Amino acid sequence: MGIFDRFSTLLRSNINDLISRAEDPEKMLDQILVDMRSQLVKAKQQVAAAIADEKRLRDQADAEVKTAADWENKAMLAIREGRDDLAKQALVRHGEHMSHGQQLDATWESHRAETEKLKDSLRGLNDKIEEAKRKKNLLLARQRRAQAQKRIAETMSSMSENSAFDAFARMEERIEQNERQIKASVEIDEEFSGDALKSQFKALEKGAVSVTVDSQLLALKQKMGMLSAGASADKRQIGAGKRDEEIVNADIEDTGRKRSS
Repeated sequence: MGIFDRFSTLLRSNINDLISRAEDPEKMLDQILVDMRSQLVKAKQQVAAAIADEKRLRDQADAEVKTAADWENKAMLAIREGRDDLAKQALVRHGEHMSHGQQLDATWESHRAETEKLKDSLRGLNDKIEEAKRKKNLLLARQRRAQAQKRIAETMSSMSENSAFDAFARMEERIEQNERQIKASVEIDEEFSGDALKSQFKALEKGAVSVTVDSQLLALKQKMGMLSAGASADKRQIGAGKRDEEIVNADIEDTGRKRSS
């Protein structure tokens, strides 16, 4: 089992345990990120060790090649000095180091390929952790929205149809009743505490309204063909004369009261 396979298995185990005990989603997500970062740190250490091994193999292979080159130079020196026996021994050492160097080079090449895979996996793990950090806020927002919807549903279901809403309806009726009582009190005060002049003007206003209604009634009857145009005018004149007579009588009575007082 590879490094990242072990980390992935451990991480899944921790996450599944957290989800099964998910009492607070925010704490759970924070803990998952903490675990992921912890595993990332361990993975980096493992990858760093693999890179160090790769460099060590490369150095060993290069050292063997260099040593082989040194023995080749010694063989050439022995040949120049007429010591073929020493040259042969030097060439044997040269071949041994070259063979060992080639083996180390092949091992290094294989290790380097595996190290590159580890680097790619490490970059992928780091990207997933960054993506998880970005998703955390979105998941928390969705969780809060779900909790709010749940609270609203529980509140609505806990309310009986004749509880809070009926209380509002009763309060509205009570306020409307108070408004009606206030209007009635104002009308009574104006009716019995106002001065004579204000009362006379109010009487005139009521008379004006009555005249307007009478005129509308006569016009409607005329439109329906129930009255002729002349009769309508006579009615208006009679009504106007009657109002003038009532006003004159009211003035005479008022003048008489002032004199007697």
